[in-house]
Amino acid sequence: MHDLIAYTDGACSGNPGPGGWGVVMQAKTGDTVTKQRELKGGAKETTNNRMELMAAISALEALSRRSAITIVTDSVYVKDGVTKWIFGWKKNGWKTAAKKPVKNEDLWKQLDAAQARHQVTWEWVKGHAGHPQNELADELARAGMAPFKD
Repeated sequence: MHDLIAYTDGACSGNPGPGGWGVVMQAKTGDTVTKQRELKGGAKETTNNRMELMAAISALEALSRRSAITIVTDSVYVKDGVTKWIFGWKKNGWKTAAKKPVKNEDLWKQLDAAQARHQVTWEWVKGHAGHPQNELADELARAGMAPFKD
């Protein structure tokens, strides 16, 4: 069995402020990692939530063909947004239950489109808890932010 897993994380210095995102993508056969790819990026003026979303979007958009993938995030915002809230937002014309515009609507729409091309399983992992791939994704996010810090 061949598994594809992406560990994603976002970081921000100040919120808003300079931010970065990181992704550790692994192809596994059983418990053996057969391939690992690291991605990172950032923005000068952003928020932590936007960087968490960009990490997930970047992981999905990096796939050249339809794939079954597990995305592991330490962001409850991303996981609950994409597995629970997005359905109501779309039904309500991208408004929250309180009839307010959805924050980060542009990225939610991009994530929704990126996800539609794949078979995605979403998992949450506690951040900064010693999970090696999550810690590496966090390092990549901080490295992605570095060029934008003064």
